[in-house]
Amino acid sequence: MAFDSRLLAGVSVLASVVESGSFTRAGAILGLTASGVSRSVSRLEERIGVRLLDRSTRSLRLTNEGARLYELAAPHLSGIEEAASLAAGAVGQAQGLLRASVNPIFARNVLAPRLPEFAARHPALRLILVQQPDAGDLVAEGVDVAIRFGPQPDSTLSSRLLLETRVLTVASPAYLAAMGRPETPMDLTGHECIQFMDPQRGRPFEWEFRRSHETVMVKAGGRFTFTDADMMVEACLAGLGIAQVLAFAVGGHLAAGALVELFPNWPDETFPLYAVRPSRRLSPAKVEAFLAFCEEIATPQTP
Repeated sequence: MAFDSRLLAGVSVLASVVESGSFTRAGAILGLTASGVSRSVSRLEERIGVRLLDRSTRSLRLTNEGARLYELAAPHLSGIEEAASLAAGAVGQAQGLLRASVNPIFARNVLAPRLPEFAARHPALRLILVQQPDAGDLVAEGVDVAIRFGPQPDSTLSSRLLLETRVLTVASPAYLAAMGRPETPMDLTGHECIQFMDPQRGRPFEWEFRRSHETVMVKAGGRFTFTDADMMVEACLAGLGIAQVLAFAVGGHLAAGALVELFPNWPDETFPLYAVRPSRRLSPAKVEAFLAFCEEIATPQTP
């Protein structure tokens, strides 16, 4: 049977719709209008004789047949992209403009001090760094890759674990002198526990403590909730209350005695940092260069 190039083109358009989430965004990636993308998917459906997408005014959803087709075809599309990159000699040549959304804690404490090294390695690469919450639509924001804390929801996004850093419970010496030091996590009841908002769920993080095979959940109450980690740390330093923070973000404060770790005998609560990009398919050389660098500099931060 002769190869049908129109079938390959239609499957490629379908994959772009799945990975971008809409006809409009897929069109922007492919250089087509939204109606052109829709017609291409419709022609593919006619050619193979099944409906691939359920369309409504508000959303697109793969049918079971569409999901199966995408699952089987995506690896082959990646292989074609990789073959084209190899033929063009593009592998290892990071160049052009990269737009990266980087969690501010990682950006400030780990990435920024090492950026001169990255610039020296990749002189043909231009980098735009933006700071956004650890949630949101990468395609809509025009982001090539994001560095985000927290478990990543299942989606067409591709995620790569960079590190897991310890979660520490800390307070300032001034707060402890005034309010007393809790000896166990359960003693937090009655203390001013500073809350931090989970951007993915829209509510404060739960306070969880782990050691070996033991896990304790504590209902830590407090009047103050933050969405900015640096502001929360500054408030904790000022004696506002007790906070849960990421270890590598407060190492200097702990070493200087400005903050005190309260429960070092509960050392196993960690929080993951992921690199996330919009597609599960082969990433461009510029994205791979940035991801490899982030993996390299994150490694020493792993507890």
